[in-house]
Amino acid sequence: MAGNSQRRGAIAKPGTKKGATVGSGGQRRKGLEGKGPTPKAKDRPYHKAHREAQLAERSAEKAAKRPQGRKRSSSDAEWIIGRNSVVEALREGVPVNAVYVAEGTERDGRLREAFRLAQELGLGLLEVTRTELDRLTGFNGHQGLAARVPAYEYAHPDDLLDVAAEAGQPALIVALDHVTDPRNLGAVVRSAAAFGAHGVVIPGNRSVGMTAAAWKTSAGAAARVRVAQTVNLVRQLKAFQNAGCMVVGLDMTGDVELPAFQLGDGPLVVVVGAEGGGLSRLVRETCDQIVSIPMANAVESLNAGVAASVVLYAVSQARA
Repeated sequence: MAGNSQRRGAIAKPGTKKGATVGSGGQRRKGLEGKGPTPKAKDRPYHKAHREAQLAERSAEKAAKRPQGRKRSSSDAEWIIGRNSVVEALREGVPVNAVYVAEGTERDGRLREAFRLAQELGLGLLEVTRTELDRLTGFNGHQGLAARVPAYEYAHPDDLLDVAAEAGQPALIVALDHVTDPRNLGAVVRSAAAFGAHGVVIPGNRSVGMTAAAWKTSAGAAARVRVAQTVNLVRQLKAFQNAGCMVVGLDMTGDVELPAFQLGDGPLVVVVGAEGGGLSRLVRETCDQIVSIPMANAVESLNAGVAASVVLYAVSQARA
């Protein structure tokens, strides 16, 4: 019956009365409040830019954990190729990693000596196909024999002065002004060894280094003569001058012809110019004297290796 208070649910409990809420309780005001600036794409968890940023951060963390300094990889290794070069390197104690011989190579005296020296030094002796040796060395003129060595360790130019001082001799150094042919570098190193020079200096940039071709041309002499690198050749020549050396450049239009050269018996640096271009302007201006090699016929010039040999011979005769 309507209005029967005894009916279940007929009595309203306090706080359960339905009806309009008095006031918004601040909900409307909160809804009108701004949510702040929109986050950047990389800060939104589900955005592509966020995932890319996380990947970049993880990569940076991995890179930071790696050992500092340049890692030496197999590409940093050099090859000494040719029978004379390999035998000479083994005799002189060059740090060889392994000796490679091509299958079917004729066993002559030099090859047998290379085998003997490799065995005495405890080096690995590996026999490979000739095609594989061509690929490894990047050169097919290896004569069936090659030695794998770590990357060449260049001396500091000042070390060459120390070598001369220890020998009790006036310094004799050859500097190459951006020579780019490895065979010329090898020939200069070989002549330096033959005529008693204390080392060879090359620029670190735009110049050939001690590659396999240079080792081969030097016929192993690079194991006896130090090759140094310098960042700035002009600055290094001035340092040699401050140390008491005369710096002499070779050029066809020299101030003095070789027979009249009088500086051979003192501390000397002989500068040989690049193939074709000769001495650069700044190097030429730094030299104390420019010397030319007289030639009987109308020959334009000698290559760097031959020119260095002629002058070093003349210096050795002056010191005899």
